Amino acid sequence: MNKDQVKGTVEKVKGKVNEAVGKATGNRSQELKGDLQQGAGDMQKSYGDAKEDAKDIARENRKHH
Repeated sequence: MNKDQVKGTVEKVKGKVNEAVGKATGNRSQELKGDLQQGAGDMQKSYGDAKEDAKDIARENRKHH
């Protein structure tokens, strides 16, 4: 697991909390902020996943050459 995967997951969790608090308090702005944080977290985690996949492919290629 790399730092982008960790940071993305943390951002998603923060977003879920903000969304839940926004819903509970009727604060649409905070709810929207939570939605945006979750989206940003998804993107960052996906980027981290892609980096890990690239590393795995590079390792496999080195093994076979």
